[in-house]
Amino acid sequence: MSHQPESRRTPAVLVTGATGYIGGRLVPVLEASGVRLRCLARRPAALESRVAPATEVVAGDLFDPASLVRALAGIDVAYYLVHSMGAHGDYRERDRVAARNFGEAARRAGVWRIVYLGGLATDDETLSKHLRSRIETGQVLRDSGVSVVEFRASVVVGSGSLSFELIRALVERLPVMICPRWVSTLAQPIGIDEPAGVSRGGTPPA
Repeated sequence: MSHQPESRRTPAVLVTGATGYIGGRLVPVLEASGVRLRCLARRPAALESRVAPATEVVAGDLFDPASLVRALAGIDVAYYLVHSMGAHGDYRERDRVAARNFGEAARRAGVWRIVYLGGLATDDETLSKHLRSRIETGQVLRDSGVSVVEFRASVVVGSGSLSFELIRALVERLPVMICPRWVSTLAQPIGIDEPAGVSRGGTPPA
C-alpha cells in the first residue's frame, strides 16, 4: 500500500534517467528544493561527479528487479524519465518490461507517487511506434496501482538535447528529405527553459 509523506518529514525523491537531458536539468532543481534526493544509475561513477554531495547515487537496472528494492526503499515520489529507444531488440517490449518492473517494485516499497514524462498524444490517434510505446509505458505504470502523474510533452528542445541536435543535423546535411506520413502531425515544441513548459508562439498542438 502506498503512503503519503508525513508533513513533518522531508520527502524522499528518486530520479531515474538522471544522466539524460531532462533528468540532468531536473536534478539541480530538486537539490535546490531541499528534498532528500536519490538517483538510480546503471553506472553510478558516471553520475556521481555531476550531482551535489548530499545526493545519493545507487546502482540499479530496470531489468533487474532485485536492484530496484534498494533504490526505492523509503522513497515517497519517483520520477520515471527513461526509455529503451536505441537499445538492441524490440524497444517497445523492453519499455513495457521496464515499466512493469519499476511499478511493481514501487508498489511494494510503498511509493506514494510516480511522475512519468511521456509523449504528446491521445489513445485514439494513429501513432508512430515511438509514441505508442510512450502511451503504453504510462498505462503499465498505472496498472501497478501506484498513483501516477503523467506529463505528455511535445518535443522538448534546447542546445544539447537529442531533438535539437537531430533537427540541426538534418537541416545542415539534407536540403530535401522524404518523410513518413506520421511526421506531419502538428506539434508545439517546448523550450527546456520555458516556465511550466509553456512555449511562446508556434503552431498550436494537434
